Amino acid sequence: MAQATAPDTGISTMLASLRAEIEGREASLIREWATIAAWAEANVVEAAESPAATGDGFADTGLPIAGDGAPLVSEFALMELIAVLGRSPAGGRAYVGKVLGCAWRLPNVWAAVMAGRLTPWRAARIAKLVAPLSADAAAFVDRNLFNASGVGWAQLERLITEAIVRFDPVRAEAERAAVADERYLDIDEPNAQGLAHISGLLDAADARDLHDAIVRRAALLGTLGSMGSMGSMGSLGSLGSLGSAASLDVRRSQALGELARADLALDLDGSPAKRATLNVHITDTTLTGDNPVARWNDRPISTEQVRQWLATATTIVVRPVIDLADHIPVDSYEIPDRHRVSVELRDHTCRFPRCGRKAKTCDLDHAKPHRKGGPTCPCNLVPLCRRHHRAKTHSRWRYKVTKPGTYTWTSPNGYRWQVDHRGTHPLRT
Repeated sequence: MAQATAPDTGISTMLASLRAEIEGREASLIREWATIAAWAEANVVEAAESPAATGDGFADTGLPIAGDGAPLVSEFALMELIAVLGRSPAGGRAYVGKVLGCAWRLPNVWAAVMAGRLTPWRAARIAKLVAPLSADAAAFVDRNLFNASGVGWAQLERLITEAIVRFDPVRAEAERAAVADERYLDIDEPNAQGLAHISGLLDAADARDLHDAIVRRAALLGTLGSMGSMGSMGSLGSLGSLGSAASLDVRRSQALGELARADLALDLDGSPAKRATLNVHITDTTLTGDNPVARWNDRPISTEQVRQWLATATTIVVRPVIDLADHIPVDSYEIPDRHRVSVELRDHTCRFPRCGRKAKTCDLDHAKPHRKGGPTCPCNLVPLCRRHHRAKTHSRWRYKVTKPGTYTWTSPNGYRWQVDHRGTHPLRT
């Protein structure tokens, strides 16, 4: 059995000294708080419009710095107190307000501070959180803080929320409606491994239902994975093809996709079932099979990932792209959808130097203006975001199409860049 080593008397002495310093500092701060409260009692003003003192024609009025229901304190006297405390006007007023908020609106919290059971910094934070509450709501919080030294911040926030709902329902409803408007759900573009991050803020009932549905489907996926290959799974539908012996976290992520596909299979609004569009680019490596790279929008992914995604689709549309530089003009100025798709597949982003705005969100600019005979054709259409479209139209920024997908830009002062599928490259003038 290992023998306990004797304590290091030097370390023990230092720790004891530190503890004594901390206790002394807190005791000093408690005395400071008590003095501030006594000072405030001597400088109470009955009403904001009632001067506490007059001199040379100036009225010293009362200030509400401690919250609803607390007395007002003399404005000029507060200036002096803050100066003596060595604090800035704004910081000093906030500090004194928290001290007086405890003394006048939170008597149980104040008693715990004065008895040394609650550190002043914790009491100050409680006073700050309670400051916006009405007098009745603050009293409710104080009555329930029977052991303020042990309460956690999450528990305190729940208590404050209950106080608002109880004593200020109009405010509670307004805050609930405001927060409800902040709900969102974002799904990021896939990364290089074909995975996408999801983040969101949901209504609690919606979140619970989503959680329960995911748990149930994840359990089914696990059961199917443990059953091995069993052929037709009957009413379980596509779950049979996704049966997984993977970890619970992986199965939960798969379950969310299954829920989405189940919804897409329902003809709720006349929309077609889940359809995938596959744009097949014919290149010099197509026939040899030497290129394992595919793309989701402009992001490179593996062709194996594409195969897995296509397995979940009910309809697959294969769109061969033989030559994105084909010259297929139309007579009108308006741009057909097929031309827009062709330009987006060719250029991916705004073609201004170093701009990464996606082509799908850009305007399509006629490189040679339509009014001057420029055709409405992919070979004469260039994706420009609204800002850079305006720069080209209303300033001296100019570009030339040297070949489809390659552009030479010239700035107002003569600097030049080449923009193509490899990026932006400065050119010597």
